[in-house]
Amino acid sequence: MAKKRKDNLPKPRRLRGFFFKLMFLGLVVFAAYMVYLDAQIKHTFSGNKWEVPAQIYARPLVLEKGLEITPKEVLEELKLLGYRKVASPDSSGEYHYSKNTLILQRRAFHFADTREGLRHLRINWRGGRISTITDHSAGREVGSVRLEPWLVTRLVSSSQEDRMLVTLDTVPELLPIALTLVEDKDFYEHHGVAPLSILRALIVNIKAGRTVQGGSTLTQQLAKNLFLTRERSLVRKVKEALMALLIDARYSKNEILQAYLNEVFLAQNGEMAVHGVGLASYFYFDRPANELNPGEIATLVAMVKGPSYYNPRRYPERVIERRNLVLRILFEANKLNRTDYKRYINSPIGLATGDSLAKGKHPAFMDKVKRELTEILADPNLRDSGVKVFTTLDIYAQRRAEKAVKQTLQSLQKDRKAALQAAMLVTNISSGEIRAIVGGKDTAFKGFNRALDARRQIGSLIKPAVYLTALEDPTTFNLASPLDDKPITLKSTGGKMWSPKNEDKKFRGQVSLIHALTNSLNVPTVNLGMQVGLNNIAHTVSQLGVKSAFRKVPSMTLGAMALSPIETNQMYQTLSNTGRYIPLHTVTSVVSANNRVLWKKAEFYSQRVDEGATYLLNYALYKVTQEGTAKRVGQNFPNINMAGKTGTTDDFRDSWFSGFDRNNVVTVWVGNDDNKPINLTGSGGALPVFINYQKLQQPKSLSRRFPKGLGIAHFDAATGAVTVAGCPNSMSVPAILDALPPPAQDCTGNPIKKSNKKSWWDKLFGD
Repeated sequence: MAKKRKDNLPKPRRLRGFFFKLMFLGLVVFAAYMVYLDAQIKHTFSGNKWEVPAQIYARPLVLEKGLEITPKEVLEELKLLGYRKVASPDSSGEYHYSKNTLILQRRAFHFADTREGLRHLRINWRGGRISTITDHSAGREVGSVRLEPWLVTRLVSSSQEDRMLVTLDTVPELLPIALTLVEDKDFYEHHGVAPLSILRALIVNIKAGRTVQGGSTLTQQLAKNLFLTRERSLVRKVKEALMALLIDARYSKNEILQAYLNEVFLAQNGEMAVHGVGLASYFYFDRPANELNPGEIATLVAMVKGPSYYNPRRYPERVIERRNLVLRILFEANKLNRTDYKRYINSPIGLATGDSLAKGKHPAFMDKVKRELTEILADPNLRDSGVKVFTTLDIYAQRRAEKAVKQTLQSLQKDRKAALQAAMLVTNISSGEIRAIVGGKDTAFKGFNRALDARRQIGSLIKPAVYLTALEDPTTFNLASPLDDKPITLKSTGGKMWSPKNEDKKFRGQVSLIHALTNSLNVPTVNLGMQVGLNNIAHTVSQLGVKSAFRKVPSMTLGAMALSPIETNQMYQTLSNTGRYIPLHTVTSVVSANNRVLWKKAEFYSQRVDEGATYLLNYALYKVTQEGTAKRVGQNFPNINMAGKTGTTDDFRDSWFSGFDRNNVVTVWVGNDDNKPINLTGSGGALPVFINYQKLQQPKSLSRRFPKGLGIAHFDAATGAVTVAGCPNSMSVPAILDALPPPAQDCTGNPIKKSNKKSWWDKLFGD
């Protein structure tokens, strides 16, 4: 009976019941869908919203009282950093220079160790050195100050999106005001969706017969850009609106606005999309967003409507017209006074070249940075989280090195069939920091990095290790020690006999140790090497920082071992640092996107070889540049003392030079990738690269203190015997005095008698 009564229910009641059930089911599905969308939004907003490239910074320029640096060098750095020359600096990023005085508003910057605020500085010079540094912000003189480092490049991930994150407190207040006034004037009133705006836009578009106005809020635009595709459909539009409602309900207006400022697409840089005002500020104006003026702010806001249509580099008239519209809206809203309004509507766009964001810069150096970064941050997600990587790159050293390599090889190539290649490194002596790396003559090529990976015979560059091994035994050897320069035959690998010869095929009978090294004589070097022992030489080479394995055979004394340019440079860094070994490196610290230190290079050094012996060796290497195989250095720089060593391998296949001034070591290799002869000695190929590099800068003269126990000693030039000062045919060179016997004869050859006369002290208290 009950079933019959149910079947007899009126049809409208049955339909209503079905409708309510269906509606309830729909509400459940809708609620579940909203929960799903909310979880998706929360996951994205709570974590890393974007893959943000690692930002790679060069070294900061540190200015110190008494530092030997010219105003020109500092002004070059300011130009690189995008500082603006003005008559009276009163804003961040401005400077004025006149009559040895620099007035500077140094930008605030979060360095690896601490954040430093805006600083108003006055820097004075006297005689090529900084005489005073006054910090007007603190109202006192300071001993040193550092400029913020230059942003070299960003290691962009596979997402093909490039951005630099900003926060609302790091952009001008006018920027979010202008954005909301132009793009979403009801932003602070609606709840993510503005129905009236949609209706208004619909009416305008119907009247125009095409889409001329959008009704999407900033929140909807953000939802579309973060979560949705570019598909034009009603379903996507509804999903966009729902997500906008959820975003507005969960997050504050400031959080939404900040996310929008970091997400908005504003340019295309090659295949890379430039997102966010932080990166766009550098791309268009070569300065951080906090330094944008109202005209530049209006330009960026104008481009939000269509970055391609309003591309200022292609369509400047369109951009100026819309920029002026933005400025008028700001003026009418009392956000801009009349004077500024007139000033900026009549000003040019003032675009930068965009070179500051050119990718692929200095690939050889960046290759080394990437290798170190892979070891430092093993998790690739960390490398895509917007970390800041502070490196040792000296951009001027890098550019000069690239120029020296390209121009010198171009000149050398004219007379040669074999295609020349090169590699070059510049490293800081006292810190082990790599300042520049060139991996080949095509300095923009990202392929084979010869500076790091090419392994070639190093020839005479090994000789300093042979002589250092001897000098570490000061009771047996000194710079005046006589060495045999006579024919010699030794048993080499596989029982073969080896008879080394000097380059000029001559024998001199006997030469002093310093003469043999200065003139890179082969036979005396081999004789010395066999006397001190191959195992001892191999130990010295290892102590200098060489990790590669090599055979301990007689020919190794003349460089029969294959090393990379960076390994060779490591060896000379230790030599130039008076025996103190510091591993060469490019990365000094890594900081997270929120400025938390993730990794910092530990300070490390090890005194690997005797300081006194190394000083004597470096004196000999200085002589090489004055009267030896690298005397062209002294000829080109008569007032600057430098040191170095040339290297040439068999059949003239490889040309090498390693040299140093007071601060930096430079290693150059010139050769052919196929290992064909290039018919260039070390002085004919690599040395000109070194000289041309030094001509592009201002090298600093060598200045090394005498280690304890060293002094000038006098020796007979023929026998190497210690003699008194002033004798004819004598030589005066540095020596470890405590290890020398007293002079045995005077200048006439007569024996010097030991005085038996006692001092008054001995008479009173002696035996």
